[in-house]
Amino acid sequence: MSRPSIGVALLLGALAGMAQAGEPAPVYEGHLDDEGTQRLTLSLSRDDYLSGELPERGLQLDVRDAGDRHLRRLVGADDGRRAFQMVAPADGAYRLLLSGAPGAAYRLALAAPVPLAAQQAPLAELDSPRLRALRTELLKGGGSAAFWQEMRARGTPLVEPAGANEDWVTFLWRGARRNVRLFGGPGYDHAALRRLGDSDVWYVTFRLPRQTRLSYQLAPDVPELNADPGTRRRAILATAQADPLNPQAYPARGADPFQFDSVLALADAPPQPWVAARPGVAKGSLERHLFDSRLLGNRRAVYLYRPAGYRPRARDNHLLYLFDAEAYLNKVPTPTILDNLIAAGELPPTAAVLIDNPSPEARAAELPGNPTFARFLAEELRPWLRTQGIEAPAARTVVAGSSYGGLASSYVALEYPAVFGNVLSQSGSYWWAPPEQEPEWLTRRYVEAPRLPIRFYLEAGQFEQGHGQAGIFDTTRHLRDVLRAKGYSVVHREWASGHDYLNWRGTLAEGLLALIGNSRPR
Repeated sequence: MSRPSIGVALLLGALAGMAQAGEPAPVYEGHLDDEGTQRLTLSLSRDDYLSGELPERGLQLDVRDAGDRHLRRLVGADDGRRAFQMVAPADGAYRLLLSGAPGAAYRLALAAPVPLAAQQAPLAELDSPRLRALRTELLKGGGSAAFWQEMRARGTPLVEPAGANEDWVTFLWRGARRNVRLFGGPGYDHAALRRLGDSDVWYVTFRLPRQTRLSYQLAPDVPELNADPGTRRRAILATAQADPLNPQAYPARGADPFQFDSVLALADAPPQPWVAARPGVAKGSLERHLFDSRLLGNRRAVYLYRPAGYRPRARDNHLLYLFDAEAYLNKVPTPTILDNLIAAGELPPTAAVLIDNPSPEARAAELPGNPTFARFLAEELRPWLRTQGIEAPAARTVVAGSSYGGLASSYVALEYPAVFGNVLSQSGSYWWAPPEQEPEWLTRRYVEAPRLPIRFYLEAGQFEQGHGQAGIFDTTRHLRDVLRAKGYSVVHREWASGHDYLNWRGTLAEGLLALIGNSRPR
């Protein structure tokens, strides 16, 4: 179903009828007006779950109340994630405001709202020493007001000693009606918080190493949908937001609490000395280019970083290829990290090319074990970089990335060892395999191949354990063992963290120092 424009109002009853009949969500498409806006008015009931997608980058989608006041941003103009979810906070009219360039084409898919009556809630149980004391107070007829005053003063999560090298860490939420989930944190399973009796205290407790660093959000009253597991899992994004009692924000505070994460860094979390700009350090240059690939048949942004005083074709020039450019510019301050390391004499002059993804779908198709993508890097992007005065031999070239990007780094080096002589893998997805193949496909490829002139830095988080199958933590260890048995040079690190850019922003420097640092063993 499509229409030439959104119009003034939407009949939600008709949408609900279509959803019950199993018909696809309506698609609204057209062009923004001369002011670069378009509006949709919705009538929602409290706790209705609304979801949809705005595929085109450059367009922004905000929610406003009946008085035209901003409530939250569903999709930012440059967001990599273009799907959105929300829960209506009250009965009434809501306005979806599309904005962008005047006359820009839009395409908005909007699913039928799911009312509260169609939602359910799972829970799990954990505890902590301080909460045991609170439970005793509640059983004696006391209330939670003093506890919340204490939490507001000290900040959350609640951290209590659990031994010489561990802490009890309790994530807290006040006053949810049905459920609360932990988005991020120590694990993949979006742990459920439990309500303490009939109080307004919701909690989940973990025993964590004192070296832990991670980012997280809390999601109160997550809709429970009668849908496939992926849709049910994504519904957490409808309410996931920063912890209101945690003053530490990552990467920075946004337009509303849905736009940033909260930080947990325990007392012995490793320092991240290179991520903040330093006074007196000269900044390198950063250029954005659009690159058309004949091999891949698409266009993407690539960013070229050159350190201050960079001299093309200088004898000691090094080069870093880095995937997921958007994240490694916004969540990981890569140019600042390189500025600091080079200025401190820890790295030789190192240029970088940060490679963006045309779309989330393209990322999923290109980064895991794709020979055409490897050809694109070696046969299209590399020659173009030479025309920009950026080049280095394989021994002084690092290819790097996280998750699928870590997997891609190891794969493209295997395919083109004469181009990529150093692999920096942050939580690489080595569990991956093509359809109909056994897991850990790339590790088997390294078993079968002769030893190549490649050096490796591999890392993973202790909280990246698999559930029912080998996860990133274990499969990274397996690749490490295979490579060392084959005679490769491998630096391997494990951190008290999860699948988390907050950790990767610090460990990117660790990997670069291990592979091309001026102080590394030669």
